[in-house]
Amino acid sequence: MTKTRNNKRAILIFVAIMAAVILMTVTSIIIAKRSGKAKPLSTYWTSDSPAAQDLRDYVAKVTDPKDKDNYIPEKDRIAVFDMDGTLTCETYYTYYDTMMFIEYCLVDHPERVSDELKEVAASIRPGYTADETLARNFAKAYAGMTVEEFYEYATAFGQKYTASFKNMRYIDNAYLPMVELVKYLYENGFTIYVISGTERTTTRAIIANSPYADYVTPNHVIGTDFEVKQAGYEDVPSNMDFKYENGDELVITGGFIQKNLNCNKSIYVEREIGQRPVLAFGNSGSDTSMMNYTIDERNPYPAQAYMIVADDDVREWGTQDWAEKSADYSAKGFIPISMKNDFAQIYADGITKAAEQYQER
Repeated sequence: MTKTRNNKRAILIFVAIMAAVILMTVTSIIIAKRSGKAKPLSTYWTSDSPAAQDLRDYVAKVTDPKDKDNYIPEKDRIAVFDMDGTLTCETYYTYYDTMMFIEYCLVDHPERVSDELKEVAASIRPGYTADETLARNFAKAYAGMTVEEFYEYATAFGQKYTASFKNMRYIDNAYLPMVELVKYLYENGFTIYVISGTERTTTRAIIANSPYADYVTPNHVIGTDFEVKQAGYEDVPSNMDFKYENGDELVITGGFIQKNLNCNKSIYVEREIGQRPVLAFGNSGSDTSMMNYTIDERNPYPAQAYMIVADDDVREWGTQDWAEKSADYSAKGFIPISMKNDFAQIYADGITKAAEQYQER
């Protein structure tokens, strides 16, 4: 009888201990989630994403003061991101700024632009090269607008709906996994810069009206530059010949300064940031200069570069071959990210790919 009681008592003690352990485990999970300590990059990234795990490992080592070989002081944690195709959609059916140019010339303000610019806008089809020639036409189209008016137009354009996706306004363009990634880096002491081939004011309008706004300030946006001068002095050769006074306006002249692609991205980073980033993210060959500048062997800190591969043709209009692109990027020292396999969700709920990417007007 005594032995039976002792066995029952032992069983009860064991059950009580196990219950306490389970309760503590569940409580710790709840507390971790409430305090934001759940596994990073787990909401919009697939659970087995190698790129996400690589980023977790990288951030863990460079933010650990005990890791003397890899620790990066917070002031030097600079992360640079391309925008179109890296942070945001670029397939409706082409870039945000190009779609905006088409709409401005052909729908919203055809009375303000030349017949030549209307012809350019009307000729743009999927696959059109968004080169410096096109960017120069953008600058001509918006000539005479103040910078504030241009910003407001870029913001208003974002409220229009694209035909390339269902339920998507142009401003609903953020890749949710990248929003999660930017937030994760920001919360770990990284300063975020957006380095875009899109004109600077337009890029600022896009970022300011997106989920990235909490992590990227306007002065951390670097883009293509149109010529801007003080109103009334548009034809004066140098801005040194006059002074800004209270109430004056800054206007787009129609002139063009520089397209922020290829090596110009590296030059802009050097001039405006003044130090090498430690992380870089892009999605095309025009970003590779910025990536190489980041992972250059002269960087005093551990640095990594990531390239997004547009290989998802179900949720997106991706046509890139993962095997080919990932091998190419890996050979260059970049870590590839698959939209198809690494992104658990790309866009906000309710946004889906349309039946056709492009529709003739």
